[in-house]
Amino acid sequence: MRVRQIKIEFHVTKEIKRFVYVYLIETEEGCVLIDSGVAGSETMIEKVILESGRQPAQVKAVFLTHAHPDHIGTANYFREKYGAKIYASEGERAWIEDIDLQFARRPIPNFYNLAGKSTMVDQVVKDGDKIYLSEGIHMDVIGTPGHSADEVSYRIGEVAFIGDAVPVRGVIPIFINLDNTKSSLAILEKLSGMEIFYPAWDQTYSAEMMRDKIQDAKEIINELEKIVCELDRGMELSTLVELVCERLHMPMWKANPLFARTIECCRRK
Repeated sequence: MRVRQIKIEFHVTKEIKRFVYVYLIETEEGCVLIDSGVAGSETMIEKVILESGRQPAQVKAVFLTHAHPDHIGTANYFREKYGAKIYASEGERAWIEDIDLQFARRPIPNFYNLAGKSTMVDQVVKDGDKIYLSEGIHMDVIGTPGHSADEVSYRIGEVAFIGDAVPVRGVIPIFINLDNTKSSLAILEKLSGMEIFYPAWDQTYSAEMMRDKIQDAKEIINELEKIVCELDRGMELSTLVELVCERLHMPMWKANPLFARTIECCRRK
């Protein structure tokens, strides 16, 4: 098995530039993708496939960690053009199969240019599932919600593809459930026999680096909780978000509606 990391750059707005990683997994019997980048990135993905000595038509499946636009953007393309099967969890399925529904509930800037088209999910996956990619190679599904409602990670032997499950310092923290985010970090921390972790929005981690990243993620969450607790006096959420951004010296984050949801998760119950 060989893994290739594909960096996809995109703009949320003219001022906000982001990137996401798509992973190409090559086996003797074909290829699969972990996530699919944003709409329009299919040309870059196909280029990497061809450079690896394979053909795009050999992509048998696209395994989606979750439904956000930067992860589903070319899924429909690979399904419609090459017959790749789409795998995703039940809790993410509705937003993948109906991106209008996702936009109605999570209206981020530039949404449709990033998300592309709705696509059917051919196979629903859940925590504990085993999916066989080729002889001797299987994938374990690990539930890692928090960043999104039902995000999953995928493990193949000593490597794991962890999507956006681990918050990274310096990158805007986005999660919709604080307890789930903490639980998912604990799950990933306890995985044994690991050598490499492949996140969607950061560099590849060794097992040692992953331990450090998880500890850092816990500190990020604890710091954010503490700041919200200190500043929250029952004011409007928008005011609280502005105060938190000032405290963090990250004024640009207040323009992102997703950060407001994160702050809301950190408020006292």
